Order: sequence, then structure tokens, then C-alpha cells
Amino acid sequence: MPHAGSFSRRALLARAAFTVAAAAGAQAQPSSPTRMTTRPIPSSGEPLPVIGLGTYRGFDVAPGSADYQALPGVLDALVAAGGTVIDSSPMYGRAEETTGELLAARSPRPRVFLATKVWTTGREAGRAQMETSFRLLRARTIDLMQIHNLVDWRTHLPSLRRAKDEGRIRYVGITHYTPSAYRDVEAVLRAEPLDFLQINYAVDDRAAEARLLPLAQDKGVAVLVNMPFGGGGLLRRLRDRPLPGWAAEAGATSWAQLALRFVLTHPAVTCTIPGTGSPRNMADNAAAGAAPPLSAAERQAVIDAVAR
Repeated sequence: MPHAGSFSRRALLARAAFTVAAAAGAQAQPSSPTRMTTRPIPSSGEPLPVIGLGTYRGFDVAPGSADYQALPGVLDALVAAGGTVIDSSPMYGRAEETTGELLAARSPRPRVFLATKVWTTGREAGRAQMETSFRLLRARTIDLMQIHNLVDWRTHLPSLRRAKDEGRIRYVGITHYTPSAYRDVEAVLRAEPLDFLQINYAVDDRAAEARLLPLAQDKGVAVLVNMPFGGGGLLRRLRDRPLPGWAAEAGATSWAQLALRFVLTHPAVTCTIPGTGSPRNMADNAAAGAAPPLSAAERQAVIDAVAR
């Protein structure tokens, strides 16, 4: 692992990117952002901010590119609003490496909640992949290690638990994003003590409400929600529609905020991790975490609006 005083060429590019993006990032954020609310991780009681950041696609970009230069502003917007959760995976191209570079370029390094995954088969391959994640993220401790899409979960779970016992990771979890796998996810939740479940859930994708979210709540498992915008299709369908008349009174200024607040109305949900490479979108997403919960009537109104 690189020591604190040494930076690779990519880290220097990352530091430069922070300088270039500082003004843009500041413009993208409210001048006095309201801190977002937190919810406790059931297995520990540790408070976790309710809006995080997914790095799929948005952080799989080349150093020096325009997209890369925007990413410091994304982290600035997350941290300024009180967010901490950053979720990645070896499956996401160079997203882990980008995340590590950008965090290392900050002085002091922000205190974030790093979540990543193991996504391979075989015990030794899994251990090697996790070591690579430590190196790429430039982290001595990873807050949450998850078994991505349950790939070879029986093999990896003992390795994760051993790493947790050693203090190298703090929480253990599983992930999936397809309803066809929900039966398997449910079986693992029932059979194994876990800290986290990461699952897809959105206004137009509510299948997890039937069994998985209630089960996670019953078992004391924290829930990270991926794809809160239905994989992006939801916002594309809504972007040309005006917001409902009640949205302003409810403190929502975008469809994205309504979609995120819908997800957070479920009591099993601990945090949702929309992905973005835009500072402006990150600030907008984070604002949803500082707003009051939607009422039951507002929640149903969001469902009805999407259905139309």
C-alpha cells in the first residue's frame, strides 16, 4: 500500500483534477447545504447517512479525461451534504482505482464509508481480489465487503468473516439486482448472519417489497438500495414531465429527489446509492437525504405519477 507521502502519476492527476473542478463543484452545491439524516446499521447501531454514491460507470473513466476531472466535485458534493457511503466493485472497470486516487488526492483524506465487493470464484482468487481492492482503494480497512451477486458465496463468506475478525473489514454483506435471484437471496438471508444486503428497489421496481425487505428488517440486516432510479430508465421517462403540484410543499425540487425519498420511505432501507459522475446531480441527490420523509399519501402519489 502506498505510504502517505507518495503519489503515483495517476494520484497527481487526481490532485490536479480536484483543483480544476473546485469551482465547478462549489457551484453545483448549495451554499449552506443541510446535513442529511442518518439511520442505524442494525448489527452495530452505527449511524449511516441515507444517501451515498455508486461508482458503476461514472467512475470507470480515464485520468485526464473531462469526465474524470468532474469527479472531485462529485465527492465534494457528497461530503459537503454529510454523505459518506461510496460503493464500488471489481466488476466496475477502474472505478475502485479512481475512487482510491481521488480520495488520496484530498488532504486530509475524507472520512468515508467504503463498500466494495468480491466477484470471482475460488477461495484464493477471492482473497487475491480483495487484496487488490485494498490496494486500489488505498485503504487499510474496508468498511463493507460484499459478495457480488452471490457469486461463489459459500466459498467467500468464511474469508469475509475471517477478515472481519482480523479487523480488516468492518461489515459483511451480499448483493444482487435481478428478481430471478430473489429466492436464492432469501435463502442466504435466512441461513446466514449478515450485516448488509444490497438489492435493487425503485418506484417502478418494487418486487423486493414482497419478501426481501421485510425479511432483512426482521433479521436486523441493513439494506443498501442500488438502482433507485430503475437503472436510469425511470428518470428518462419522467424528465419532460412537470413535478406534481404538491412536490414544492414537500420540499422536492426534482424527480430524482422524489424517487430517492420514495425508496427511503421503506423502514427496512438504511441507505441508497445512486450512481453519478455529475457534481450537480450528486448535490441534487444528496438534498433528498436532508428532506423529511414522504407521507403515505405522497408516496402513493409518486407511484401513481410514475404509472401514468
